[in-house]
Amino acid sequence: MAKTEPIPGTSDIFPAETHGWRYLEQCAHEVFSKYGFGELRTPIFERTEVFLKSIGDETDIVQKEMYSFEDRGGRNLTLRPEGTASVLRALANLGISQGDEQKVYYIGPMFRGERPAAGRKRQFHQIGLECVGKIAPLIDVESIAMLMDYIKTIGITNTKLLINTRGIKSERGDAENALKAHFEKNIDSMCTDCQRRVSTNVWRILDCKEDDCQAYVENAPMIADMIGDESKSYFAEVLKGLDDLSIDYELDPRLVRGLDYYEHTVFEVIYEGIGAQNAIAGGGRYKIEPPGCKAPFSGVGFALGIERLLLTRADLGIENEGETITDIYLVSLGEAALSMNLKIAHNLRQEGKVIQMNLEDRGIKSQMRSANKSKAKECYILGENEIEKNIIIIKDMDTSEQTEVPLEQFLEG
Repeated sequence: MAKTEPIPGTSDIFPAETHGWRYLEQCAHEVFSKYGFGELRTPIFERTEVFLKSIGDETDIVQKEMYSFEDRGGRNLTLRPEGTASVLRALANLGISQGDEQKVYYIGPMFRGERPAAGRKRQFHQIGLECVGKIAPLIDVESIAMLMDYIKTIGITNTKLLINTRGIKSERGDAENALKAHFEKNIDSMCTDCQRRVSTNVWRILDCKEDDCQAYVENAPMIADMIGDESKSYFAEVLKGLDDLSIDYELDPRLVRGLDYYEHTVFEVIYEGIGAQNAIAGGGRYKIEPPGCKAPFSGVGFALGIERLLLTRADLGIENEGETITDIYLVSLGEAALSMNLKIAHNLRQEGKVIQMNLEDRGIKSQMRSANKSKAKECYILGENEIEKNIIIIKDMDTSEQTEVPLEQFLEG
């Protein structure tokens, strides 16, 4: 039979793997609910303008990576490349306005037409969180604390929290002019994207990963030195809040993140053991005006890449929690035993037991191989002789010890 492979940049996730995914998702539910956040689910595709207006026309996502199409009704739609814009669109649709605090998180797939690599897929999955409607340094601090709380909960260590400020838009003029002057001197030696960005969105150059541009990025003027007093004061309060909570961080003066909606605080969490795609989480404060709204929303949030979290846990040697363990494997010898075992399986499952059994007429050796493969703790064996004696044999799969138990106690219910 010819194989049909999944599309490059996508993956099938089989039962042996999904328990690790469920564990990460369950930890998100538990940690974020402690901070008063509720889960929000949005469609995986939106009107294209939702992303164009919020992410920014000059970002790599909009320029190169979005999966956009026209539907039968002539609407321009896009598979969501990130979660924040969809969340803001949904909240705005409720009729909320700036000042109405909304605390939500989301879990789901995102889509970007990137070159596939370890930790980078075209369909990838994120756990994200947004606190929308209020502006205060301590809200940023709590968001970062929540992120680090989650990372600790799932057992990931040896990470580094990078942080910077982009300031507010009205106070970024000096920094923007200084960056333009710096990069224009070297423009002919930079990549074609950055040659365009100098005039369209110079901030994007700081996020460029091309080798041709890295030396110029490293020598670029410091953003934090040139923003206004309001932005500096805000950032100082954020850093003080992190210090008060004993959260370690490293200032990264060239961290800007890859989306245009950020202002004030931006941050990333990196783990060095998973290759070039080492950012396992990132976020910051932003200002977004969803389509149809008369005023922008301010919020702060972050997102974690589930695939990268799994790679990180594997690199740390952490086994995935949450694997479904079979409690009992039922072996049936003959039609009468099979019929009784169906009843026994039903009763045991009502008690919360995980039960597997063979539903075909197979020999005992074949069924015992299946029992071993299932890693069941116990094996219940029932055949004609056991039915005549009104017993069932319980075998401990670790010790091979066998015990005879009255059959009727499993048939009641």
